[in-house]
Amino acid sequence: MCRLFGLTAGPARVPATFWLLDAPDSLVAESHRNVDGSGIGFFDEPGLPVLDKQPEAAFQDVSFRREARHARSRTFVAHVRWATSGGRTVQNTHPFAMAGRIMAHNGGFGELPLLEQQLGSYASMVQGDTDSERFFALITQQIDAHDGDVGAGITAAAGWIAAHLPLTSLNTVVAAPGELWALRYPDQHALHILERPAVQEELHVRSATSVVHAPDLSAGSIVIASEELDGETGWRMLAPGELVHITADLAVDSSVVLPDPPARLIPITGQNPNIDT
Repeated sequence: MCRLFGLTAGPARVPATFWLLDAPDSLVAESHRNVDGSGIGFFDEPGLPVLDKQPEAAFQDVSFRREARHARSRTFVAHVRWATSGGRTVQNTHPFAMAGRIMAHNGGFGELPLLEQQLGSYASMVQGDTDSERFFALITQQIDAHDGDVGAGITAAAGWIAAHLPLTSLNTVVAAPGELWALRYPDQHALHILERPAVQEELHVRSATSVVHAPDLSAGSIVIASEELDGETGWRMLAPGELVHITADLAVDSSVVLPDPPARLIPITGQNPNIDT
């Protein structure tokens, strides 16, 4: 399955190098198992979305490594893709940008024509073939319908899909400059959160087989990831249906917004050819 990553450092512009390249289970390491695309999304100094993505594995992508080493932003979203539908194209590679926000998704759902009917004019925002980008268009529609409330938009969009379409997972990360939202729904894919305070001294993190120097953690930050990337304690698995909002001052607001299971759950023991992970 795909892997999600989100990072916010609130008001500070930081690199995400450690998590993307150097951690014991970095996204580059995970890309050996998710070879169908990789991308990094972040915000430039004026706050505009910047996407660097290619339909190839991160460990083979020179551009991914370059951006991972040099980009600095208040907020990052990154993704490594294992595709089950939708070709290996730039348009189908995560993350996506719409209305000044960045989003990536892990999971899948079917019956896309029904969703496209629901999208109406928002369907014109979709450039590729994936269900994930259509999910983002629905989130964008619902944010507008809820007077710009991003959390309410994510909840409404995921709730509509859960009620109307067959799905495996709607795990998603949505970012704005200095803010991050993450949803885990239902419980078939993992999604974790790690709150890192500012560290003044050198920090070393351990996995079962190695010790890695982590030089990029001098600012407080919060990480969202499909995996526990650094092998340390402090990670927490989000509950099924839990939506987390990390504000610009690194406050964390969390609640279970989708307590009920989806109407038509597709077990992940076998992959459905009509969904994209």
